[in-house]
Amino acid sequence: MHLGLTPWRISGSVDAEELTRQASLAEGWGYESFWLPENHFTGEAAIPEPLMLLAAVAAGTRTIRLATTSYLLPVRHPLQAAEQVAVLDRLSGGRVILGVGRGYATAMFSAFSVSRTEKREIFRACLDVMTRAWQGESVAVDETSEPVLLSPLPVQKPHPPIWVAAFGPKALRQAGSLGFPYLASPMEPIARLRENYERHRLACNEAGVQIPPEVPIMRTVFVSENTRLVSDIRDRLEEEARNLSGSGLRKGLSMEVDDWAIVGEPSAVRDRLAYYRSELGMTHVIVTRLRIGQIESGELERSVALTAELVE
Repeated sequence: MHLGLTPWRISGSVDAEELTRQASLAEGWGYESFWLPENHFTGEAAIPEPLMLLAAVAAGTRTIRLATTSYLLPVRHPLQAAEQVAVLDRLSGGRVILGVGRGYATAMFSAFSVSRTEKREIFRACLDVMTRAWQGESVAVDETSEPVLLSPLPVQKPHPPIWVAAFGPKALRQAGSLGFPYLASPMEPIARLRENYERHRLACNEAGVQIPPEVPIMRTVFVSENTRLVSDIRDRLEEEARNLSGSGLRKGLSMEVDDWAIVGEPSAVRDRLAYYRSELGMTHVIVTRLRIGQIESGELERSVALTAELVE
């Protein structure tokens, strides 16, 4: 099973040195991929340019893959996006995994003058131009544009791996029709994950494309031999679930922590990871940032390091 993670500490200060430190530690512990989300106009939580941050991480690491959980295509020009991804793939020696998405925030679409109702069509058209450009085809964005050749091309052929972040039946059908792995929200309960992966497989079959072998699952993970700390973390996560339930993409969130997080002592976490493998066919686990308020950084780092020891 492949092991990845998002930063355990990140803020709007955009501290490249701290991100690189975390990725370097994770690389040494055995993590295979380092993931950054994208979001705009969210104050201290904003990460508007994940590829720029990953370029800094590339310079301070050697083997860990550099990944995005949701690089938002509708707000980007397809050729410029293709160039940026190709440059990062070159800089990193072919270590990019591109998780792409459509986005959902009304304010973001309004700010970028993008029609929210057309986001899926824009997403598909953008991705089509990008994949053809990466393969060395002469491409034009529309009928009025002059065809151009992309340079440089990415190291990985025909292009970096593409995973599709999706939420809801329409997005799942689109992800399946493209034949790319589906990357779920880390807050999805297990029952919904099971349904969503089945929808994704059906969409692949209906489109006549091969079902991808990758089954990535993002999860809040915390492991400690300190039983009191584990109990405290579970209480905080339950409170977070209550606070988020019914709001936006968190609507329908399960109140049961074990339905969307993996928290416990080492043996319990190892068993839970094995459960995800057997029940959902998980091939990649991506350890996400904890939604538990303030916790001492040393405890977080110990949890991240210990998690790597539990993954087989």
